[in-house]
Amino acid sequence: MGKIALVFSGQGAQYSGMGKELYDNSPAAKSVFDMADSIRPGTSKQCFEGTAEELSVTVNTQPCVFTADLAAARAVSEKGIKADCVAGFSLGEIAALAFSGMLSDEEAFKLVCRRGELMDKAAKENPGAMLAVLKLPPEKVEEICSKFSDTYPVNYNSPAQTVVAAKEENVTALIEAFSAEKGRAKRLAVSGAFHSPFMAQAADGLEKYLNGIKIGSPKIPIYSNYTAKPYSGDYKQLIKSQVENPVRWQTIIENMAKDGVDTVIEVGVGKTLTGLAGRINKEIKALKVENLSDLEALDI
Repeated sequence: MGKIALVFSGQGAQYSGMGKELYDNSPAAKSVFDMADSIRPGTSKQCFEGTAEELSVTVNTQPCVFTADLAAARAVSEKGIKADCVAGFSLGEIAALAFSGMLSDEEAFKLVCRRGELMDKAAKENPGAMLAVLKLPPEKVEEICSKFSDTYPVNYNSPAQTVVAAKEENVTALIEAFSAEKGRAKRLAVSGAFHSPFMAQAADGLEKYLNGIKIGSPKIPIYSNYTAKPYSGDYKQLIKSQVENPVRWQTIIENMAKDGVDTVIEVGVGKTLTGLAGRINKEIKALKVENLSDLEALDI
């Protein structure tokens, strides 16, 4: 059997009730929620009872999804399944940092709270939109984006799915441009143009915050959104750069496969990464754990 990778969900799949079943049935998961509440009171209540509107606000989304992600990962470990490596999509990378042992759970949670605050502020001061572009290869998306100002491919998700960040006034023309090339663009329900130069201010703020934190070496490999390779070199620079640069998810999964991974378990909310894994490499077994039935069905 090959290696097992845990991959941590990102922003966008959050929903009211996330993590509640694991909280009620897994002591390891409950301890993560209790930790979050001790630092940011009300986090569990937001996860379990928050409205869609409340959970879509970046300063709430990031700590809540982090908590649900890490809780699910701890429940998987509690079941006796050992991960050989990890990666996280966007904010999911912060939960992966905690799981890999580079940061304590508490430090990682404080980091994701600060990250959410900085990105929310940057989004308000530098407004933009994000579009998921389907049915076009990344090269064609890049070519179309190059014809518009302040327009950037930001999430390289799969061979036929790339997310773009752009100025609001470019959105209509962009959708038409992608359609003209037989692609399809769908606006995402997010509050900012993440992983782009629109987030430069947030990245600078995060760099200052990281200066006050000690980051250890990972106990298992963690693949960086920024390089698509296992963390090495300047760890803080990788965390900072991730905020204002593209997420290279397709390359991460391809590199994991080259390194011997044949099973990917998405932990946290939704099944976005599970679906992407299958579209990137059909040989990879893709599973997910976000609730009790998922956990009980997990058989590796």
